Amino acid sequence: MAGIFAFKCPCFHPPSSSLSYSSNHFLLPQLTISRRLPKFPRIYALTSNDIKVGLNIEVDGVPWKVLEFLHVKPGKGAAFVRTTLRNYVSGNQCEKTFRAGSKLEEADIFKETKQYTYKDGAQYVFMDLSTFEEYRLNEADVGDKAKWLKEGMDCILLFWNDKVIDFELPITVKLKVAEVDPGLKGDTAQGGSKPAILDTGAVVSVPLFISIGEEILVDTRAGEYMGRA
Repeated sequence: MAGIFAFKCPCFHPPSSSLSYSSNHFLLPQLTISRRLPKFPRIYALTSNDIKVGLNIEVDGVPWKVLEFLHVKPGKGAAFVRTTLRNYVSGNQCEKTFRAGSKLEEADIFKETKQYTYKDGAQYVFMDLSTFEEYRLNEADVGDKAKWLKEGMDCILLFWNDKVIDFELPITVKLKVAEVDPGLKGDTAQGGSKPAILDTGAVVSVPLFISIGEEILVDTRAGEYMGRA
């Protein structure tokens, strides 16, 4: 189950100026950061025709993310949309069908940038650099994305009902090669690849000329080498 924990240091009073940001160089999806606004009733104009991968919808009072979808127009009967959804709260996946044109409710999810600071037992701790509040996600919530996490990395936390339900990694991260077979003289970028273990434990295929200690850029969406940092 996704959870949220907050911690405020009683001996520290953060400045009242605007948000401060870390100086790391991880590339994040474009995001405009703003303070949380009071909730007002919203007009939902979504229908099943608007379904796309990544859309957040609320079904039976629970937030879901669309993983896959297919518009079906049978020879007989009404058209429908077949989807594969992931429950943000439980992590479970299921298939659900919606009638074509049926109304949908968008999940009230908002995003804020927080910095991953450290791992505390089975929990990953993220911090708001302006308020110094801490937010925690369990290992089950982080899942396979843990292999790209590095202390000091800015990530985007997803909130629903004032609880952290998920997070997004930077699209591109800079990591150091911890283990790899030595490069050979004459190796070029066109000369094949070899597996490398990075300082976070992730394994990626790199060109033959890459050596231990080099920093490389990795696409976290595909887990692929992009180039030297």
